[in-house]
Amino acid sequence: MRNITKHEVEEENGPLFSIITVTYNAEKSVGVTLASVREQTCTLFEHLIIDGASSDETVAVCRRGATPREKLYSAPDDGLYDAMNKGISMASGKYLIFLNAGDTFHSPDTLQKITDTILANNYPGVVYGQTDIVDAGRNKLAGRHLEAPLRLTLKSFADGMVVCHQAFVALRRISGRFDVKYRYSADYDWCIRVLQHSRSNVLLPGVMVDYLYEGLTTNNRRASLRERFQIMCYYYGVLPTLWRHIKFVPRYLRRRRVEKGFN
Repeated sequence: MRNITKHEVEEENGPLFSIITVTYNAEKSVGVTLASVREQTCTLFEHLIIDGASSDETVAVCRRGATPREKLYSAPDDGLYDAMNKGISMASGKYLIFLNAGDTFHSPDTLQKITDTILANNYPGVVYGQTDIVDAGRNKLAGRHLEAPLRLTLKSFADGMVVCHQAFVALRRISGRFDVKYRYSADYDWCIRVLQHSRSNVLLPGVMVDYLYEGLTTNNRRASLRERFQIMCYYYGVLPTLWRHIKFVPRYLRRRRVEKGFN
């Protein structure tokens, strides 16, 4: 009789991961995300696709070639974070991964590497990694403007979104819901609250996620920055946040120069 592996024990007790993908009229971008998840060598996951009642062929694309691990829900919602909350309420995995339409795991063995890291570190609160920015042809444009730190703590996020949300794998039992009063930066607030309850955070070496660059929307960018400033003030104090923002100016200008080079 062969020995039962830890992976098989996890599979018997439910999925290790709930991968949540929110879509709305994403027929042109969701296909690569589905393919990325389907080709993962690790199969300890469910893939929850939360669609906001798309009027294009998004649902048809999701159903094409669907696997038993995929669960598609399509109904009107109140925006991105409301849809993400729906995904959380439906999730049964021990860990949550949010992979937006157009974003992909960096390689077919990414999920296996995350699994090995989780098992080797006795189920940490957060596993996180680096992010590459890619274009629609999946060509690398640049690394993310903020590099994930070697050591991640609650204080790390006082310097901004130092880890891309898609590369932030969180233990579900310490993860609350997104605060939908924030329209553009609820993911930043959510990550901070997860870190408040995490006993350990482990860096996965190398790139975890390829993030699709879709260009700049000035109005949304400004609104997002305003929300992020409010969140920083709440968790880290007004005066320290003001001082940090003075230091952020050179970083912001560097980022804008890099993004202009994408276009």
